[in-house]
Amino acid sequence: MTEVQAMADHLSKQPTRALAAIKRAMHAAPTQSLDAQLDLERDLQRELGHSHDYAEGVDAFLHKRVAHFTGE
Repeated sequence: MTEVQAMADHLSKQPTRALAAIKRAMHAAPTQSLDAQLDLERDLQRELGHSHDYAEGVDAFLHKRVAHFTGE
């Protein structure tokens, strides 16, 4: 497996909503104040904390199993 294929495989198994939130926060960071950035990150964390993927990630961690994220 090439390095690119390995990275694509890894990313395909990650929580897509969390990846989108990370991308959103990274794109916003250069154009706003630290306080605004921290507010955005707080809001994103709060939103993601209510998602199915968050619950799945916590459950998988607690039960020492691989998480199966659905993007919900």
